[in-house]
Amino acid sequence: MDCRVFAAQVEPTLGNLSANLELHLGEIDAAVKAQADVVLFPELSLSGYFLKDQTAEVALALDAPALEKIAHRSRDISIGLGFVEQGRDGRRFNSWAYFEDGELLHVHRKVHLVTYGMFDEGRDFAAGESIQSFETRHGRFGVLICEDMWHVGASWIHFLANVDALIVPSAGPGRGVNEERPELRSHRVWYTLQDAFALLYQTWIVYVNRVGSEDGVFFAGGSRVVDPNGREIARLEGLEPGRLEARLSGEALRRARVATPLRRDEKPWIVARELARLRDGGAA
Repeated sequence: MDCRVFAAQVEPTLGNLSANLELHLGEIDAAVKAQADVVLFPELSLSGYFLKDQTAEVALALDAPALEKIAHRSRDISIGLGFVEQGRDGRRFNSWAYFEDGELLHVHRKVHLVTYGMFDEGRDFAAGESIQSFETRHGRFGVLICEDMWHVGASWIHFLANVDALIVPSAGPGRGVNEERPELRSHRVWYTLQDAFALLYQTWIVYVNRVGSEDGVFFAGGSRVVDPNGREIARLEGLEPGRLEARLSGEALRRARVATPLRRDEKPWIVARELARLRDGGAA
């Protein structure tokens, strides 16, 4: 693994697919000019987030013309982006797609929909039912859309699959003021989670969050890259659109995993056995 990633911290226009497609194409051009290998966009970057009754209007089948344009551009650079997926069975999903060499390589459907606080994703989306990693020409990737990362099992599955990088596209809001540091409390919580998972699962983490505001909620940005030792490599400051570039290396993965062979010593069969026991009523 040795690649240059370009995280596009964008501000989509709610419900405007044509404007957002042009925004993506412009960021892709910038990433190609920067000689990046991969360009990554946030959760629901093609549509905006608080869609409500617009959800059906912006939903795209996997062979939609807008996604075909993105696929064509992936001949120049690998591309990951968020969109509303229109399933063949009529369900719609909060999805994130990865394109490479002119083809759609992988789609992750958000498994853990947010249905608390200001969020009600279960109203508009069906939940995904699969957490699978995938091979790219830059390494083995796993995707966790925002809330997915807050459920330890999702990240652990990718750890067992020996991913080189966790890609975390998000539409994370800003909350609270950190009295100890010049940052939002929501940033500190996210960063703590990312640092811990990078260290425990010995993987690169690329967090790409959006900015802007919708429905009275502002999105906090703060996109960043963390190495397999839990150390921050790069971060975007502020609450404005921006571009983050970083190099992910296989050598950093190798050093971390040789120093502390956590995956070698993991015992997932014990977890499977205990889960079966709990399923069958073994809990007190």
